[in-house]
Amino acid sequence: MTADPSFKVYSNLKKTTSEEEREQLLENPGFGKIFSDHMAMIRWSEKKGWHDAKITIRQPFQLDPASAVFHYAQEIFEGLKAYRGKNKCILLFRPEENASRFAHSAMRMAMPIIPKTLFIQAIEELVKIDNKWIPEGEEKSLYLRPFMFANEAFLGVRPAKQYIFSVIASPVGTYFRGNGESMILWVEEYLSRAIPGGTATAKCGGNYAASLEAQALAYKNGCDQVVFLDVKEHRWVEEIGGMNIFFVLKDGSLITPPLNGSILHGVTRSSILTLAKDAGLKTKECAYSFEEWKKDSATGCLKEVFACGTAAVITSISQVRHESGEFTIGDGKIGPIAQQLRGKLIGIQRGMIHDPYGWVHTLQL
Repeated sequence: MTADPSFKVYSNLKKTTSEEEREQLLENPGFGKIFSDHMAMIRWSEKKGWHDAKITIRQPFQLDPASAVFHYAQEIFEGLKAYRGKNKCILLFRPEENASRFAHSAMRMAMPIIPKTLFIQAIEELVKIDNKWIPEGEEKSLYLRPFMFANEAFLGVRPAKQYIFSVIASPVGTYFRGNGESMILWVEEYLSRAIPGGTATAKCGGNYAASLEAQALAYKNGCDQVVFLDVKEHRWVEEIGGMNIFFVLKDGSLITPPLNGSILHGVTRSSILTLAKDAGLKTKECAYSFEEWKKDSATGCLKEVFACGTAAVITSISQVRHESGEFTIGDGKIGPIAQQLRGKLIGIQRGMIHDPYGWVHTLQL
């Protein structure tokens, strides 16, 4: 089935938030706590394909209790940001990469693939109508959440025949406490988040649900996030919840775990590898054990560790805690390599420095 390229933007849309109230909300938005006025929505059915594309007031979905998403977890999502650029333009960072990953997730979850052009158009139309929700400030942006779920009402175990694709938007500040400068990690040595051959490379809600018990343990131990080890040996470092991880050695080289089937492909991870290589830094995608992490931290061979992702951008890790103790990374502050890469990445994302890679997608209002 071919997709209907035309979006309906209803002329009777009403503002649900006053300008004064919106300005107050944007002063300190937090992360994922407040939302813009509208949403994009497109339906898919086996008979019609993609259809009924529209921008409407953000409102609850009306779903049958037997909808497949409730029983068989056919659901995927993405995350990207919109930034306010110069001359009244809006900037999106590598949305085509999110579209490609969304298609991969859909394929793994036996869901229909939304065309890349339609995926990006839905985002653009929502950002256009809700552009006043993009907050000002270096650490602020409009977080965009495209997602899709099965809404056919049935209780048989098979791929659904009806789906809803939607995009919502949330003005955000920093993801972590302390203005995102650094965080404390809990190393989970028993529970696992995802496995090779499973849904590890799909961005689906089930993977995050599987991480919540370990995340609760992290909070209990005074940590911001949890880092998972491999499922087989519980030895090799893999990823931090929904973020990737980098290690900076004494010689300035970077190590990050390889995409071995149990780690989600990160758009920010990929961008950092490119920026690091072009900055003359040696990069290596290879296995790195928790034992090596502890040893290299103690000997001074390891100088920096940082997490990266759409929400966190680049956030340094100052301390690591585990069942047998804890240790500090370097002097516990953000390191020069993390600072350098973060500055370059944010500069490109916000249009403050030249983008030689064609990563920035410009939307004129």
